[in-house]
Amino acid sequence: MSNQAINDQLILHTDQGTQYTSKNYQERLAKLGIQHSFSRKGCPYDNAEIESFHAALKKKLV
Repeated sequence: MSNQAINDQLILHTDQGTQYTSKNYQERLAKLGIQHSFSRKGCPYDNAEIESFHAALKKKLV
């Protein structure tokens, strides 16, 4: 492992919510050197783990 290069590229994976697709947000990520990855539109299965977490959290809070 010590011979392998470390990739410093950060990747943020989100859904396609307006808060993540806004020009301001995209510019901020670019300034910070963060690559943005999106799940497919209307496909919550791309984010199954976090969607499951949010469902469990909502059940506890409601």
